[in-house]
Amino acid sequence: MTIQTASADDNKARETGEPMVRLSEAAVQQVKTILERENLEGHGLRVAVVSSGCSGFSYHLDFEDQEKPGDIVLEMDGVKVYLDPSSAKYLKGTVIDYASGLHGAGFKFNNPNVKSTCGCGTSFSA
Repeated sequence: MTIQTASADDNKARETGEPMVRLSEAAVQQVKTILERENLEGHGLRVAVVSSGCSGFSYHLDFEDQEKPGDIVLEMDGVKVYLDPSSAKYLKGTVIDYASGLHGAGFKFNNPNVKSTCGCGTSFSA
């Protein structure tokens, strides 16, 4: 699973009342495809921000069969999304998309909280 970070210029203002994290239709479809292919019925997508990379943080995606204590649980078109409280503060207003093209395929994070990204595009600061 490839994860890409959007630059601050790619981020658009978001209205209040929007879910903390939103998956695009393409991202929802890709998550469902992976869950089916890997026989992970009943699992949800964990979205996390971890300390990593040259800019300080990076995104981490994984599949889990249940929420952890304190998790924020969202549901989008039948896909459960789990956020831990410490990651949630960095993800507010984020839209996760899935794109494929000549340079490969992967999930792209459009995060309005990103102040800068590293040169290789895999980590960010907030």
